[in-house]
Amino acid sequence: MSKKAATRWVVALTGIGSLMAALDTLVVSTSLSTIRLDLGASVEQLEWTVNAYNLTFAVLLLTGAALGDRYGRRNLYAAGLGLFAVASAACALAPGVGWLIGARAVQGAGAALLMPLGLALLSAAFPPERRGTAIGIFSAITGLAVASGPLVGGAVVEGIDWEWIFWLNVPIGLLAVPLVLTRMKESFGPDTSLDIRGLALVTGGALGIVWGLVRGNQAGWAGTEVVSSLAVGALLVATFVLWELRAREPMLPLHFFRSRAFSAGNTAIFFTFASLFGAVFFYAQLLQTVLGYGPLAAGLRLLPWTATFITVAPIAGALADRIGERPLMVGGLLLQAAGMAWLALIAEPGLAYSQLLGPFVVAGVGISMAIPAAQNSVVGSMALEAIGKAAGTNSMMRELGGVFGIAVVVAVFAATGSYASTAAFTDGFTPAIGVAAGLALLGGIAGLALPGRRRAAEAGLEHAVPAFEAEGGIR
Repeated sequence: MSKKAATRWVVALTGIGSLMAALDTLVVSTSLSTIRLDLGASVEQLEWTVNAYNLTFAVLLLTGAALGDRYGRRNLYAAGLGLFAVASAACALAPGVGWLIGARAVQGAGAALLMPLGLALLSAAFPPERRGTAIGIFSAITGLAVASGPLVGGAVVEGIDWEWIFWLNVPIGLLAVPLVLTRMKESFGPDTSLDIRGLALVTGGALGIVWGLVRGNQAGWAGTEVVSSLAVGALLVATFVLWELRAREPMLPLHFFRSRAFSAGNTAIFFTFASLFGAVFFYAQLLQTVLGYGPLAAGLRLLPWTATFITVAPIAGALADRIGERPLMVGGLLLQAAGMAWLALIAEPGLAYSQLLGPFVVAGVGISMAIPAAQNSVVGSMALEAIGKAAGTNSMMRELGGVFGIAVVVAVFAATGSYASTAAFTDGFTPAIGVAAGLALLGGIAGLALPGRRRAAEAGLEHAVPAFEAEGGIR
């Protein structure tokens, strides 16, 4: 198989994993109202159908990246596809909301293998000067899932039933597994052993923090459960940092954070996804609860927002190679904040769909510029052998940001509105989306810390630095 054909297979197969993971975030969005009525779920239980997935996804990402570095990224990526497909079938068979939440948690474990290992395999297959373009294509494939997710979900829910949004993953995942094992080359990270203590500390720390964020609305933010969960999580994370400073083979070498591109990119992606997931949770519900559309009609009317992921992301990825990531990330997040603030200002019971088009397009273009720029800044700042850990950190920050964003906007919605009427819904929606706009603005501020445009020679030198440091005193 030629090198060109091999790289095409890498793009296609890593894109499939990303598509499945993204589809299951967005395909659920137009199904939330139906699931709420069918299973009698409260707003907190709806939050859990989304965050159970994000919870295990977030806390197991670094573990997934470390296992891939040790036992083979391709093999573990294939295992992630199989686990995701089996968990999707369990979601489809759920007899109640508790079962659905549990199966969504297992889905998240599969996604924790797919996303960081897919990005690492993709990044390793391309030289640094072409990596931004490859990640732009990868983001466009992800964008296809984002664009089609609400539409596919609406069509399936309205035409068949909501369970079938999960059945869609089963044949895709099972067919992709043998192709991954036969069409992709195996790659490993530099580690020769697993940092078991580091894995346990970071997993427990992330679990404590995410659990506190998710439970805050229901148990009370000042309650013993939430405060103790957040405190224990923070303590374990601090202990993880201390351990990584002395570990012989750390799972997350802390010298990564000396890179402005790595630190600023991860901070920006946290707030980017906090804002995005908050919008994902409520946009389809706005169309159905306030404007009265069914699931399919709501999915169709979200296309002006989601279609920008297909059209803008590849261009942004290619531009990142030419002009640097900072203008794309900062400009994109400012556009995202502006679109969301615009929507928050006009939301009311008598809102017409035509009034939503402008905010949808502006916010969609912005987020489609920011995501590939943030990803490229993180993986582009690392040496080739460190890409797996960098990609795992970036994916973890994305999912933690998503959990944080949903927890915050749902808390704001629950405090100011409800599902009792269209007026009550918009009373909660307006401040919730306003907060989501503020989260995007914080991401834009973080993006200002990114380094400016780097010439090819400078980029090559920067890639050599982490490699030298990794072989030096830390190990």
